[in-house]
Amino acid sequence: MSSFTPAAPATIDPHTLLQWLRDGGEIALIDIREEGLFGERHLLLAANIPYSRLELDIQALVPRPATRIVLVAEPAIGPLALRRLAALGYGDVHLLEGGFEAWQAAGQPVFAGVNVPSKAFAEYVEVTLHTPDIEAAELDRLRQEGADLIVIDTRTSDEFARFHVPGAVSAPGAEIVQRFAELVPSAETTVVVSCAGRTRGIIGGQALINAGVPNPVRVLSGGTQGWRLAGFALERDSPAVPRSPLAESARAKAQARAATLASRHAVPEIDTAELARLRGEADRTTYLFDVRSPEEYATGHAEGFVSAQGGQLVQALDSWAATRGARIVLTDDDGVRARVTAHWLRQLGWDAVVLPGFVEGKAPTSAHPEPARPPAPTVLTAAELREWLGVGAALLSADRSGDHRRNRPARAGWVNRSRLDQLPQEVAAAPRLVVTAADAGLAALVALDLAEARRVPVAIYPGGEESWRQAGLALSGAGDEPRDAKRIDYLFWLHDRHSGNLASSRAYLDWELGLPSAVGGPDSTGFSIAAPPQARAAE
Repeated sequence: MSSFTPAAPATIDPHTLLQWLRDGGEIALIDIREEGLFGERHLLLAANIPYSRLELDIQALVPRPATRIVLVAEPAIGPLALRRLAALGYGDVHLLEGGFEAWQAAGQPVFAGVNVPSKAFAEYVEVTLHTPDIEAAELDRLRQEGADLIVIDTRTSDEFARFHVPGAVSAPGAEIVQRFAELVPSAETTVVVSCAGRTRGIIGGQALINAGVPNPVRVLSGGTQGWRLAGFALERDSPAVPRSPLAESARAKAQARAATLASRHAVPEIDTAELARLRGEADRTTYLFDVRSPEEYATGHAEGFVSAQGGQLVQALDSWAATRGARIVLTDDDGVRARVTAHWLRQLGWDAVVLPGFVEGKAPTSAHPEPARPPAPTVLTAAELREWLGVGAALLSADRSGDHRRNRPARAGWVNRSRLDQLPQEVAAAPRLVVTAADAGLAALVALDLAEARRVPVAIYPGGEESWRQAGLALSGAGDEPRDAKRIDYLFWLHDRHSGNLASSRAYLDWELGLPSAVGGPDSTGFSIAAPPQARAAE
């Protein structure tokens, strides 16, 4: 349905891509299929930026427009994506010829799931360092016997509030080291680290061991899912507990442990002058991450730094940084969380450095030009929307499929930017098109493609329940539209493992356990896992 003929795309074959991934230069391997398709099968080192969000997310994940980029795409979408990225100023973009199917046909592996490199890394950490674990039944027995122990959950505060092992306390990510002296005042207390599955618990527990805490540390096997599989109930829907200020004595202990940890793992530290030099390098990408909690970040942060809570960054790095070979600068308020996070990122194979204690201030200017922005669409008022609908305009909803199912204008059909060639006939024949969404950015990108492909007026109406009501639209929040088969933006793979499906939980945990053998070896991902000093001494 396109009204233009894109230039012949610059394609590369799987052999060339494999060489590029190993040549040491910066490269962003981007799979632009929608999240559901990506999560079913994808290349190991690919980051996912769905075409429906491409212009919204590309600058954050690939901030340097001169970066070498390889796209994994469906045949009809790849040339469109090349055109969109070229319009933003990205000039070194290539398509993987034949997509992931060609990669697989060339004998290269593909993987299910999301954040696979980070999860595989955690599993390698456990295998390599023999991180101690504990089964749910043994934990329950020890608690029944009144053993001196504490369960620390390393997931985000929101996840912890939804469900956790009864009696657990929350210390997201690298906070487990920062708040350890406060949470565990006795060296005799056994520490059990939990998450929802395996990997964040492994990273949290091993971080304590690497930091040299004197306590016995064990990781709850399977986390909350393992707890449920053993027949125990979770504590659910807990009220949020505000973080109390950290006592200076506890902070001092954490800083000493983090400094020792950073020294053992050769984590470089920089000052603001060095940051300015790094930001001035035109041929290198430098990501800036503030690894404190989102709440702390919101109260004040250094300009140019992006909020990326430490533990989440380690276990979902491809959600924040898509350019392999780039540099990562981490900062926080006291150096603890940044150093702990950096020691993991460096073992993941990334050039991570720490800028300690840099919370307020303006980051030096980057040498890279900012990507251009896509053209702004025509935006309708409520009155104009009613006028357009009155003359036969078709109304389309561009929100994510799950959001569309929960709440949308009753007359709006669902649309995904990657499937504009599948519009119903009555929509294709409409004299005007209006795209609405609670996320106006999604609507704008759909409108951009529709305006180019159709010779009819196209506009957006920024949505949300109140906005739709102002336009006099009847709302619907029931039904199963779009049908499951059309929900390419939703990953059904084991999606119900946290809502009571124990078979899905068991399959998910088995998948995580199998990642080391599936990946084939740390060399394929650049991992370099270093043992803590006591483990090295025993070798």
